[in-house]
Amino acid sequence: MNAVPRARSSAQPGGSAPRIPNGVIAVTLVVIAETMLFAGLISAHVQFVSDQVGAFWPPLDQPPLPVAETAVGSMALLLSGCALLWARLSFRAASPRTAAFLLAALVLGTGYLGFQGIEWVGLIRDGLDLSTAYGAFFYLIVGVHSLHTAGALVWLAKVWTWLRQGVLTPGRFMAAQVFWYFAVLIWPVIYFQVYR
Repeated sequence: MNAVPRARSSAQPGGSAPRIPNGVIAVTLVVIAETMLFAGLISAHVQFVSDQVGAFWPPLDQPPLPVAETAVGSMALLLSGCALLWARLSFRAASPRTAAFLLAALVLGTGYLGFQGIEWVGLIRDGLDLSTAYGAFFYLIVGVHSLHTAGALVWLAKVWTWLRQGVLTPGRFMAAQVFWYFAVLIWPVIYFQVYR
């Protein structure tokens, strides 16, 4: 079935205010916990770098991080967030373009992960490994983010499948959207802290 279902109303009987779906509340709590995880990782990185008094950071004997190349991948990730917003707006309007916007978000997000994979292969080839604090912090922080992004992409793929089957609900869509926006919006913080 390729029909796009009309978004169901979230208003409660009797005209009361709409309630937030339980799945969205659960994902929001997970995002709060994950934000604390990233805050801890980034804080440890910032503290370590600030303790390197008189030392060069990044260390001169380590390969430079591909700041400009990663910016391209970062744009793909940010654009995927825009595509998901358009998908959500299309879904609410019961537009047949919802699937195309959702697919665009998936493709752009996958492109971001592809950029990360290529970057890692190049950095490993150039000698950046876990034997130094510089490499360990990089792979830990960026790697944890990449795992979150991969998980969110799997979820978005499931949302796309539900949409194509005609069983996607607004609550399911919103829950996936919350997690995807977390992965998208935490990345600029990581980028500006780690890639300097």
